[in-house]
Amino acid sequence: MAEQVMSEVGTQLPRVLIVDDSRMVRASLIKQIRDKFDVREEGDGEAGWQALLLDPTIEVVISDIGMPRLDGFGLLERIRASRLSRVNALPVLIISGEDENEARLRAQQLGATDFITKGTPRVELVARLEALAKLAQTRRELEQSREQLVRRNRGDVSVMVIEVDHYDRLCETYGHSVGQLVHRKLSKLLSAKVRKEDTIAHLAEGQFAVISPTADLDACGAFALRLRRAIETIVMTYKEHRIRVSLTVGLASAHGDDRITLEQLLQLAAQRVAEGRAMGGNRVVSDSGEVTPDNVGRFSRLAVSVDHALTQIRNGSTDEARRRLRELTQTLLPLLELIESEYRVGLPLQELGEKAQSATDLHATSTLGARTVWRT
Repeated sequence: MAEQVMSEVGTQLPRVLIVDDSRMVRASLIKQIRDKFDVREEGDGEAGWQALLLDPTIEVVISDIGMPRLDGFGLLERIRASRLSRVNALPVLIISGEDENEARLRAQQLGATDFITKGTPRVELVARLEALAKLAQTRRELEQSREQLVRRNRGDVSVMVIEVDHYDRLCETYGHSVGQLVHRKLSKLLSAKVRKEDTIAHLAEGQFAVISPTADLDACGAFALRLRRAIETIVMTYKEHRIRVSLTVGLASAHGDDRITLEQLLQLAAQRVAEGRAMGGNRVVSDSGEVTPDNVGRFSRLAVSVDHALTQIRNGSTDEARRRLRELTQTLLPLLELIESEYRVGLPLQELGEKAQSATDLHATSTLGARTVWRT
């Protein structure tokens, strides 16, 4: 009876396909992950491909690069080109003998979800596989419940694909560990800011997706701008270097069309990330082009941030602060009144107040209706 229970529990573990021509490497990987995953192993890319076609229970693929018959790059190309949605959307973890930037870049270009070196510590390997298995599970559950989700929310489902600008260059310059640190910081930031009903998915290193029911593009655009602004204020120190990062975000929405699948929305959002990347990065791109604080939508305007304005000014960029000077003045008036009451230096508070009052209050109507609001 105990053996039967153990067997039933074992079948519930996420199934991982390991493709590597080295029996020793396969055995080592299996030993590290067998308590967390059900494992299938194959000795070359062609055998791995046949296993994927015949075994629908596989949720994650680990593949070596150099193999006979079909190498890891060829296997990855087949997976991403497959007409079977359960195959082409599978998370693929490429494993290499060395941390070769060229190999990593090619793997990412072909659609690898993640990349590690042989000898990666067990804790990190298991953590990455668990994240990939969760991604596969999330995609499967979302697609399965797509019809109910659209019916319940009248098709108002939006997707954001969020990418760290120049992530490969960041890893090449400072090392992969610094890139991972940036990835974790962004993951933590997203987890703190999205709503409970939203879903965060890890697409690749330095790239995430947020799936948002009941959210329109204006609301997503406003959130993306706030997120981009928040990441700009983060400064990381590595040895003698001060590292700043920026984000490019692509937006897509079903617009009430229940014929659009989640994968199609993700592809649309990813295409818009590519458009933003081509414009130089640090962009938010929607179906109508670049989203800015000036065109994001009347009800979804950015709340003014004094901290952000000061950061921009210190960095020598005053354009945004100039555009929002009246709002900044209105925000600062209570502090200026306190300063004047303490120091009596003759600040022109009345004149400042009149100028600030003349600005259109862009936030007075933001509480009307059931608008989507994220934490900031």
